[in-house]
Amino acid sequence: MSCELATTMIGGKEFGILADALKTNSTLTILDLRSKSFGENEAKVLAEALKTNSTLTTLDLRSNSLGDNGAKALADALKTNSTLTTLDLGNNSIGDNGANALAEALKTNSTLITMYLERNSIGSDGAKALAEALKTNSTLITMYLERNSIGSDGAKALAEALKTNSTLTTLDLGNNSIGDNGAKALAEALKTNSTLITMYLERNSIGSDGAKALAEALKTNSTLTTLDLLYNSIGDNGAKALAEALKTNSTLTTFDLGSNSIGDNGAKALADALKTNSTLTTMVLEINSIGDNGAKALVEALKTNSTLTTLDLGSNSIGDNGANALAEALKTNSTLTTLDLLYNSIGDNGAKALAEALKTNSALTSLNLRSNLTGDDGAKALAEALMTNSTLTSLNLRSNSIGSDGANTLAEALKTNSILTTLDLE
Repeated sequence: MSCELATTMIGGKEFGILADALKTNSTLTILDLRSKSFGENEAKVLAEALKTNSTLTTLDLRSNSLGDNGAKALADALKTNSTLTTLDLGNNSIGDNGANALAEALKTNSTLITMYLERNSIGSDGAKALAEALKTNSTLITMYLERNSIGSDGAKALAEALKTNSTLTTLDLGNNSIGDNGAKALAEALKTNSTLITMYLERNSIGSDGAKALAEALKTNSTLTTLDLLYNSIGDNGAKALAEALKTNSTLTTFDLGSNSIGDNGAKALADALKTNSTLTTMVLEINSIGDNGAKALVEALKTNSTLTTLDLGSNSIGDNGANALAEALKTNSTLTTLDLLYNSIGDNGAKALAEALKTNSALTSLNLRSNLTGDDGAKALAEALMTNSTLTSLNLRSNSIGSDGANTLAEALKTNSILTTLDLE
């Protein structure tokens, strides 16, 4: 049984009734109290209820104003509560003191498996306390610390914990200013850790040195399946090092390198890795500086790669030449299902080439050509392809230069095409 309170504000009287009910209720398992303008007083009342409640498994308090004192009260409840498995305290103005209290609770709590602490004010001291808790806690499997201020010192402490922790599978440290030094420490931990499968490190000012350290770890790590490095600054040199690791790594399936100042040389190195890598299914290279030469290199890889299902090249500079090359690969590739080419200056010629490929391709289900330079001629070519293509379900042509002629032709194609479910022309 779950309960989500729709009103934004809950009065003191109503809240008191709710908290009292929680003390004895034996059916409610999920309680959603996000964005209710609660402060530390409400947290203290809830904490008292949690000490006796024996059924609630999920408590969502995201986007309130609990602060450190509210976190301390809830932490005290966690020391005795034996049913709560998921606690969401994201965006609650919790600082190091609150994190320290929660860390103390984690040392004895044996039921909590997921904790959300993102968008708070936790610094390196709070991260260090949480790291100490992770050394002994044996139940927590997911921890979200995105958008705090743990810095490199906090990352180093968590890395030390990862060397001995054997239960955590997901760690989100995005947007924490950990830098190269923090990345290096985490990389060292990945060499011995055998449980972590997902790590988010986006927006962390990681450069080529941090990327090189992570690459070395990937050569030996055998459990990590998802690595998110979106919005860092690894550049071509970092991409080359990671590409080298992909040649031997056999577990990573999702790799996000979006917005990392990667150019054609980095793309070429990654393409070379894709020729031999047989586990990666999703590669994100959006918002980089990849031109038609980098696209052509990736095309060569797609001709032989048989595992990649999603390729995101949005917001690069591949142009018509790159689109033409990708189209050639699509004629023979039988595994790619999603291709994102938005913001790539693809005109009618590139669209025509892709359309020609769609006539024979039998794997692609989603093609994103949003915000390119395609006009009526390109739209007409795509419409012709839709009359015979039997797999594409989503085509995004929003924000191009398609007029009424192109739109009408696409509409006519839909009369015979029975597969496409989403067509965006706005």
